[in-house]
Amino acid sequence: MIDKLDGTFRFFQDAANLRAHRQQLIASNIANADTPNFKARDINFKDALENANGNRVVKLVTSAPNHIASPGSVSGTAGGAPLLYRSAVQGSVDGNTVDMDVERSQFADNSIHYEANLTFISDQIKIMRAAIQG
Repeated sequence: MIDKLDGTFRFFQDAANLRAHRQQLIASNIANADTPNFKARDINFKDALENANGNRVVKLVTSAPNHIASPGSVSGTAGGAPLLYRSAVQGSVDGNTVDMDVERSQFADNSIHYEANLTFISDQIKIMRAAIQG
């Protein structure tokens, strides 16, 4: 019984960590919308979540050699899934691939999924509390 609860919470924890990391990536893309030659980055959430089962900690990725890496992090990965470059919808003269419409929609979508994940966790805790209290 405890193993099932632990597995459920572990899954939701991994999903929340990956959603938070993806939110940081999207925010970075938005912040660099005017940076010449900046390439928008993202992760494939499904692949990252599948790979996160054995990996309990989402590690931050460095994009420059002078950035401080997370302990045990592997450059270019998030939760075991590689960071991907987002393809440009419309090319720009300065080489930047950030499309603000795409980034805003991805940011909103990821935020909704993150909030839903937190709601699921809260509901599981309420169910456990009701079962314990009777």
